[in-house]
Amino acid sequence: MEYLDFELPIKELEEQLDKCKVIGSESDIDVTDTCKQIEKKLNDTKKEIYKNLTAWQRVQLSRHPSRPYTLDYIKALFGDTFLELHGDRNVKDDKAMIGGLGKIGDQSFMVIGTQKGYNTKTRQYRNFGMANPEGYRKALRLMKMAEKFGIPVISLIDTPGAYPGIEAEERGQGEAIARNILEMTRLKVPVVVMIIGEGASGGALGIGVGDKVMMLENTWYSVISPESCSSILWRSWEYKEQAAEALKLTAKDMKKLKLVDEIIKEPLGGAHSNREATYKAVEKAILKNYDELKKLSPEELVNSRMDKYAEMGVYKG
Repeated sequence: MEYLDFELPIKELEEQLDKCKVIGSESDIDVTDTCKQIEKKLNDTKKEIYKNLTAWQRVQLSRHPSRPYTLDYIKALFGDTFLELHGDRNVKDDKAMIGGLGKIGDQSFMVIGTQKGYNTKTRQYRNFGMANPEGYRKALRLMKMAEKFGIPVISLIDTPGAYPGIEAEERGQGEAIARNILEMTRLKVPVVVMIIGEGASGGALGIGVGDKVMMLENTWYSVISPESCSSILWRSWEYKEQAAEALKLTAKDMKKLKLVDEIIKEPLGGAHSNREATYKAVEKAILKNYDELKKLSPEELVNSRMDKYAEMGVYKG
């Protein structure tokens, strides 16, 4: 188990609790009351820490190495029914962008998402979750396929941004993302978007236009990362915490600004602390929103989606 800086008090108490249990099992001393006291203190400390998280601490939680990634959600929600589809039919198959068909119960979905790696080797294989133009073109190909057969789309977002390399720009990174945004606004099937980790810049927007956009509690969604914002404004990464606060990038901020529709509560300690509970919450939210959207005609879906995005940023004095 890895701990973030602000979680160190929890680490100390958990170590104390483990030692207490070991003493109880290896000796005749009754340490039941002591263990209970430590457990109570541990629970109180967890509640206190996670109740008062800053924007930067939520950014840290969204990047936690133990946090479930797109493929973890796909396996939990779709199981053996998931069939991955590859390639953009133009350049290559982008490993940072996952896509394919799967079923929850009797309902088929086209699921698309950005995938990070678990260790150095897989992070390189997945390009650190940063998609190239062919990744966005693959995603668009699958979304248009879903539209053709009347299959709803689920988009899972966890990316530090689109890949900024020269070769990506040469192959039309900006055009690919812009094309996806345009095409997603007019898809004639329900589109449910879920931010499960980082939601940075056009890399997230390229698969982030939907009828319902939801964020897990400890995720962020912004035009730029706090570190990059800090380096531009202050020419140093030292001010990343101030940048995180100023960017209003947390789920709570995004909901208040009416840029997302719903916040999915995470287990105490973050999504990684109780994966099964997180998967169930995500599945429940997806099915609930799909049940609402399936009642609308294709024309109603497109019109309401267009209106939703047209109203963003409108200020009424």
